[in-house]
Amino acid sequence: MQTNLLEYLDLTVTRVPDKTAFSDGEYSLTFSELDRISRAVGTQLAADGIYAKPVVVFMDKSPRAVASFFGVLRGGCYYAPLDSEMPSHRIELILKNLGAGAAICGEKQAQVLRSFGFDAPIYDFEQFIDAPVDEVVLSSIRSKAIDTDAAYIVFTSGSTGVPKGVVACHRSVIDYIEHLSDVLKVDEDTVFGNQTPLYFDACLKELYPTIKYGATTYLIPKQLFMTPIPLVEYLNKYKINTVCWVVSALTLISSLGALDKVTPEYLRTIAFGSEVFPIKQFNRWRQALPNTRFINLYGPTEATGMSCYYKVDREFSEGEAIPIGRPFPNTGVILLAEDGKPAPMGEPGELLIRGTPVTLGYYNDPERTKDAFVQNPLHNHYPELVYKTGDIVKYNERGELVFISRRDHQIKHMGHRIELGEIELIANTCDGVGSVCCIFDADKKKLVLYYCGEAQSGDVVAFIREKLPRYMAPNKVIKLDVMPLTPNGKIDRKLIKESYLSGKPLA
Repeated sequence: MQTNLLEYLDLTVTRVPDKTAFSDGEYSLTFSELDRISRAVGTQLAADGIYAKPVVVFMDKSPRAVASFFGVLRGGCYYAPLDSEMPSHRIELILKNLGAGAAICGEKQAQVLRSFGFDAPIYDFEQFIDAPVDEVVLSSIRSKAIDTDAAYIVFTSGSTGVPKGVVACHRSVIDYIEHLSDVLKVDEDTVFGNQTPLYFDACLKELYPTIKYGATTYLIPKQLFMTPIPLVEYLNKYKINTVCWVVSALTLISSLGALDKVTPEYLRTIAFGSEVFPIKQFNRWRQALPNTRFINLYGPTEATGMSCYYKVDREFSEGEAIPIGRPFPNTGVILLAEDGKPAPMGEPGELLIRGTPVTLGYYNDPERTKDAFVQNPLHNHYPELVYKTGDIVKYNERGELVFISRRDHQIKHMGHRIELGEIELIANTCDGVGSVCCIFDADKKKLVLYYCGEAQSGDVVAFIREKLPRYMAPNKVIKLDVMPLTPNGKIDRKLIKESYLSGKPLA
């Protein structure tokens, strides 16, 4: 078993140096090019005395960004990915939390960083293409590395409106990749089609198996996910045989009838997650690709990505839920009932995750870390941290885990995990807005924002869309004269949601 993620690349580059590792269809990097650039980045970081610190990789989705990730690891640091599509307000909050040691980006992104007063070294990626490599320095850095060193920080939505930076170490990622690769049956012939942005941990499913096995990953341009037929044609053009996509990306293709016009000819493995797959759409995929393997993946960022899997092995009818299955090897799960005891078989309970996949906690955030990463409630004999997912699950009659709902108002929408409080925080900063409440209509997949104040609803919508990613923008904004409150003075979220779902106006 490896102790450092770069060992995957070290072994693979000697075996298939000239094979394409990562491509976006226009720009590609072979394994030897990827390796050389990563070593140049690591050398530069070391020369500037940047070690064991977070390094921002602020680039658009491209092989260049991936090479930068590995370069940061070569320097004995850990990467924190950002992207130009992220709203500036969110970027500012992340930079404030990080206190990064350096940044790698392009000129456009460098200007953004400077506008926020970023005072650490900023490197232009292009300078590393032909930069020198100091193998002695890199070898010295590796000799000091251990498997619990941080590898990356990815930021998720936070209930207070401030993003949470989840820190994962090499050991957790290696454990995840080893078991995930077995489930997906990854090998040198695997051709991944990446869908997720690189600033989410979901991209781990393609990045690290690629360098482990000498596979190839195509970073599919974001705009293609708005046009189903060209998207499938892209899959066929590059003979993509394995995808790990959010459900909404798959249903985009099936719901608009694209599968009736063009078939993904090479797909042999489809892994999906992030939300419940509508059975009607799922069955359309199975009918179109009867010989393809379908795998449901489940897991939170705080447990290094995916914690459970289910290989679809039977038919499902509408109204049924596809199970999340069983935990990956070396991952432990606890279902905790409301009374703090293990939930009886068939009864719902909050899912807690234990073991190597549990990450190191939230960066520079001890209070929220303490709330989410807790002592195993089943014993107090020695320290053992487990992660409270806030997800309610149960075992079905087959002994498979089935997702039921979220414990709080953290939701999954358009493939992303969202805290409604973050939307409310931004909306509350809009001029003319007094108080707000955001709810989620799970059946119609709509975010609905209620607010009080003088602002016009159109202005509130425009303000939020400027500040938040598209998937966090409310689908509907409703103005109220008075915000309903509970007896203890809190916003009555339950009453608001019941009013919206019933269609009855608030009194």
